[in-house]
Amino acid sequence: MNTLYDSVLAALGLMAAFDPQLVSIALRSLAVSGLACLLACVMGLPLGGLLAVLRFSGRGAVLACLNTLLALPSVVVGLLVYLLLSRSGPLGFLGWLFSFQAMVLAQAVLVLPVVVALTRQTIEEADRSHGEQLASMGAGPTWRAWILLWDERRALATLVIAAFGRAISEVGAVMVVGGNIEGFTRVMTTAIALETSKGDLPLALALGLILLLVVLILNAALALLVRWQAGPLGSDGRVGASASSTIWTGR
Repeated sequence: MNTLYDSVLAALGLMAAFDPQLVSIALRSLAVSGLACLLACVMGLPLGGLLAVLRFSGRGAVLACLNTLLALPSVVVGLLVYLLLSRSGPLGFLGWLFSFQAMVLAQAVLVLPVVVALTRQTIEEADRSHGEQLASMGAGPTWRAWILLWDERRALATLVIAAFGRAISEVGAVMVVGGNIEGFTRVMTTAIALETSKGDLPLALALGLILLLVVLILNAALALLVRWQAGPLGSDGRVGASASSTIWTGR
């Protein structure tokens, strides 16, 4: 392909024909990022909720470390996971290096600080609003965290979508631990980098367009969630202290 126009036409042709290689890479990328986001949210939402309501010595240092992890480059995360999964590493017995599981683990580690930090911020703001009322009714920190997590489910749904977007758009970590093996560990971002270096612009452009489409869908979902948050539960998207009281008392 000598022109950008020809490359774009060829890329659109690959998408229209549902090229098997293109579909395989796209589905693998969605599966890796979806599972990584699920793992990060299962661990990160409760951790963020507890960190928001608990007060303990050294909390400031923990928050500082958490904020530092937010800026951790994805290639560094890939290196750390590589060392953990290498044959001489503590998790080498799993045999996960250069596998689908390794990519899921790397992306989960990358996204986890984002989920914890944003959850902590959301729940801490809610705790300032009506945490005292819950505490006066006998709800301890753990119960308070769970109730507020449920209260803020709409805001947290937005967080989950943002976390998925962070996972699917990264390239460094999955490149390091996955090896970009064709048919096994090649995802959209790593395939775009490889195909561009090889000069296969149609496939790279097709993958780029699919990635842009995924981002567009995520942005549309975020916009719908923002409108949903301004729905029946109130203009700020929260059910408020009265609903928290109902959940806690069971009335």
